[in-house]
Amino acid sequence: MQIQETLVLVKPDGVARNLTGEILRRIEAKGYSLIDIKMLQSDRDTLARHYAEHEGRPYFEPLLEFMQSGPIVALRVAGNRVIEGFRSLAGTTDPTTAAPGTIRGDFGRDWGTAVQQNLVHGSDSEESAARELEIWFGSN
Repeated sequence: MQIQETLVLVKPDGVARNLTGEILRRIEAKGYSLIDIKMLQSDRDTLARHYAEHEGRPYFEPLLEFMQSGPIVALRVAGNRVIEGFRSLAGTTDPTTAAPGTIRGDFGRDWGTAVQQNLVHGSDSEESAARELEIWFGSN
């Protein structure tokens, strides 16, 4: 079996609500390994690179503003099928419809803000994971 790595971000809402420990607990309880972790205040350039595929969409600027609104926790997580597994653990993007038992289903809700504040980000493919890990952690 090939071990994958993925990027997980605990977004500013997750950090502000003191959910970082619970999110880490769920990742580890699932059997995935934390390879690297750091807390940081991100800058616009890093976020614009990370969210480049959304540039030009109406929510792009509000998304960058939200992600700069407080500290985030960046995680390099490894495991068999970890990309798919973490996205399942996170739940659907919309926390209102995310299934109970998922991070977003248990802790998220619609706050009526300009962009969805949904606690976590997880890479959606091996290509995205490689690109995003490079942005947040540099080359391995």
